[in-house]
This record gives sequence, structure tokens and C-alpha cells, in this order.
Amino acid sequence: MTTLDLGELREITAGQPYPLLFVTVSGAHLYGFPSRDSDVDLRGAHLLPIEEVVGLRAGRATVDIAWERNGAEIDLVTHDAFKFFRLLLSRNGYVLEQLLSPIVVTSSPAHEELRALGPGTVTRHHAHHYRGFAETQKRLYATSGELKPLLYTFRAYLTGLYLMRSGELSAHLPALAGLVPEAPGYLAELIAAKVAGEHRAAAGLVPPAVDGDLAALAAALEDARTVTRLPERPPAEDAVHDLLVRLRTGR
Repeated sequence: MTTLDLGELREITAGQPYPLLFVTVSGAHLYGFPSRDSDVDLRGAHLLPIEEVVGLRAGRATVDIAWERNGAEIDLVTHDAFKFFRLLLSRNGYVLEQLLSPIVVTSSPAHEELRALGPGTVTRHHAHHYRGFAETQKRLYATSGELKPLLYTFRAYLTGLYLMRSGELSAHLPALAGLVPEAPGYLAELIAAKVAGEHRAAAGLVPPAVDGDLAALAAALEDARTVTRLPERPPAEDAVHDLLVRLRTGR
């Protein structure tokens, strides 16, 4: 599913067990290389009622629901505001990307307020998240031989590099290829091959220089972390706390 129908996705996500603060699109569609048979990864946050927070019957901190449309799986995962906000303040690049994703299915005033706070949740320690994600995907590429985990590896390194240098988040690999000087020139060809097939094998498509290029990106990310101007702690922590209190109390 390379083309998204946001209206259809909005209808699919309606009627969830808890009020939604937001739902955005993540995964390959956000990263800029969805294929025809790519799943649609919907991510977001919901708000548990106060009775399911302070009472004996605890609500669902995470809701995971899947549908199938036109041969593609649509997966919706949302976290309660407490869990999502805690993850956001703990160098978790996944939830930061979900919050700031430009592909918005459902929004709310709380979502807009949290998006405005998003840059204030970024720290130098997000480099560890992107390095870890890249290393995991690199191992998966080594065992599967598929283009998808290789592109995920490049995407993670380049997102981390750009974030450390600019303080701005970009998860879109084609855009990152033009924003980060170390991005290899063959990325466009690999992206085009991945778009043509979700599980396309990398054999015959990947140049011999790829291992050296990945090692160079890993070293560049570590160098960028050591000199970045990003803070040690998220400066927006108090404001995120205040937002959660207001959401829980209805103030």
C-alpha cells in the first residue's frame, strides 16, 4: 500500500476503547520507501479514564489492534498518555518520530501542544537509540539478505546524525540522503528497488562499499554525539508533566 487514504484510516481507527490523543503513520511510509505490499504502521497515544488509573481495575497501558485492507495489514498501537510521555522523555526515538510524524491520521489540541514540546524532549542521548536501532537492523540484514533492514540501518544512522547536528528530526530517508553529506550516492537506487518489492533481496544491488559506508556512519554518529549542543536532560520535562496532569484532571 504505497498510497495512503487518510480518510479511510481515520474511519478504521474510530471507535477505539479510549479517547485518542493522536494517531500518525510510522514505518516505511514515514521513512520514504513503502512498497505495494508494505504494512501500514499506525502509532499514537490514548487517554485512560481516571477511574482506570487510580482504581483497582487498571486500564490498558497499550492497545494493539490489526486490520487487513486491500491485501495489506494495518496495525494500530497506542500507549496511554503516562506511558507515552515517559517514553518520550527517555531518549526513545520511536515515540518521538510518532509524535512528530507529518502523516497525521487523528489529532487533538493535546497532540498539538505535545508536538510543540517535542523538540524540547531531545537530548544528546538519542544518539544511543539510533545507534542501537541501526546495529539491530544491520544484524537482521546480515541474516536475511534483504534490502529492507539495510535501508532501515541507513535510515537510523542518518536520522541520528542529522538530529545530533541540527537538533531537528527527519525520518525520511530520501530527504536525509540530501541533508547528510556522508549519505552514499547509491541510496536512491536501493530505495527504488525496495519500493518495487517489500522483501527484495539485496544480492546484486548493493555495492561492495556498503560495509565501509555503514562503519563510517557509525563513527560519524558517535563523533556527532560527543560534540552536539543538545542537552543532557530534556528541557521540556516539566511542561510535559504539567500537560499530563491537566489531561488527567480535566483542567
